[in-house]
Amino acid sequence: MTLPQTLPETMKAMVLTGHGGLDKLEWREDMPLPKLAPGEVLIKVGAAAVNNTDVNTRTGWYSKTVTGDTNSAAAAGYDDAPEDGGWSGALSFPRIQGADCCGRIVAVGDGVDAARIGQRVLLRPMYQPAGGAADALETFGSERDGGFAEYTTTAAKEAVPVNSPLSDVELASFPCAFSTAEGMIQRVNLAAERVLITGASGGVGSAAIQLAKRRGAHVTAVTSASKAEALRALGADETLNRDAEIPDQGFDVVLDLVGGEAWSGVLHGLRPYGRYVTSGAIAGPIVPLDLRTLYLRDLTLLGSTRQPARVFTDLVGYIERAEIRPTLAETYPLHDLRAAQEAFLTKAHIGKIGITLP
Repeated sequence: MTLPQTLPETMKAMVLTGHGGLDKLEWREDMPLPKLAPGEVLIKVGAAAVNNTDVNTRTGWYSKTVTGDTNSAAAAGYDDAPEDGGWSGALSFPRIQGADCCGRIVAVGDGVDAARIGQRVLLRPMYQPAGGAADALETFGSERDGGFAEYTTTAAKEAVPVNSPLSDVELASFPCAFSTAEGMIQRVNLAAERVLITGASGGVGSAAIQLAKRRGAHVTAVTSASKAEALRALGADETLNRDAEIPDQGFDVVLDLVGGEAWSGVLHGLRPYGRYVTSGAIAGPIVPLDLRTLYLRDLTLLGSTRQPARVFTDLVGYIERAEIRPTLAETYPLHDLRAAQEAFLTKAHIGKIGITLP
């Protein structure tokens, strides 16, 4: 292990003590500094951000026992906390969450080039763990400790160097939301087509607007009337109110983050040979499907979670070439993470809520 400086033995962190409400987030100033394994890097965190997945993991929404929307129990949690509430089932606690992270490498484990010390990096939020099966998935801030701390570790290959004039908190707004959106877009091979984006004012939805426009698509964003103008400024060609009827057969592609009872109308918006991809279900995971719509229109339905490595490195390239920009609504210091999540749950913002560290 290579250390460039004397590092502290303990650090400050926001710790998740179990599945549940906001009270499960506990501020600690005595957490042990993470230990480096071979092939890993130690990062001094510059900034993080809030995501739906942080909230959903805290509440245990990923459990199959939960069938409702993501917001109803987001503040208080469920009466009976699920035991299998993480992406990959049961989690171990305490856990440091935070799927987004921008920081600098301050130490490297055995087998990692010491020249990497000092690099500014963005951390890949989802990846295949070393030695895991081909379909294995590890999520930063879920299956392993994440960015809601002064220091964190990850495999060296998951810390991607970034060269940008943007601030740490601006850069930290990209990893989870933008890689999720880009993963969906690459999964359906979006071209200069007509695309419908649901949940368009959120982190992933607003990212999808920029990333779809980058490919020359005509974007229709589903949002509230109060946010329509801001989404057009972000690049949307048209907007639809959440309660409006989706134009029948009006789109080649749907990027859906909402699900819920309105889902069948979204599906009817696809033309023959249309492609639908989802990476979220904020209005609920159980949806009404008429199989006749699926097969009579020759539709393709896709899920999107696992990402080829190129998704994130492509994204970093877009950032470095200023082809996309951060959409940062507001920022909070890490010790105010509960307040940041409360603000996040109001859904009054567009884009991301950033988390800063000293």
